[in-house]
Amino acid sequence: MTPVLCQEMRRAGAWSDASDRVELTYDGRFLRRKVLTTADGLAFLVDLAQTTSLDHGDAFVLADGRLIEVMAADEALLEVTGPDLPRIAWHIGNRHTPCQIDADRLVIQRDHVIAKMLGQIGASTREITGPFRPEGGAYGHGRTHGHDHGHVHHAVHNHDHPHDHAHG
Repeated sequence: MTPVLCQEMRRAGAWSDASDRVELTYDGRFLRRKVLTTADGLAFLVDLAQTTSLDHGDAFVLADGRLIEVMAADEALLEVTGPDLPRIAWHIGNRHTPCQIDADRLVIQRDHVIAKMLGQIGASTREITGPFRPEGGAYGHGRTHGHDHGHVHHAVHNHDHPHDHAHG
């Protein structure tokens, strides 16, 4: 049986009455073309025009008009707390690590290297499992794509300011 086709999605708040749902991890919510299976067992082929970052509460629009709600799946996370959350958040962001920001905690994907670094700056970490809903990009949706510091920059650098791109 050929999966139902999906070539469109809608953002949270711009739709209602989903007929089913699909749970996806943070990494799984970044896709262009993939066969997914709903909670009720319906297989559908996502074939979007471009790679898209989906958020919890968005919906896939199937070719027949049905809506499939996107749910953030449980995954392995680290809860980060400490006396100076803004400073801790700065260190997390400086490493281009996706971060969920709550009033009294930060949440990141489990990473023992980041956990060790956070401990060295006075943060406490605790392994948890739950849905990961990090902050979106600067314009409200999508991801804050980091850049690889191991690659060669193909731009002309201003040698008068050699530390313009330095990270602490």
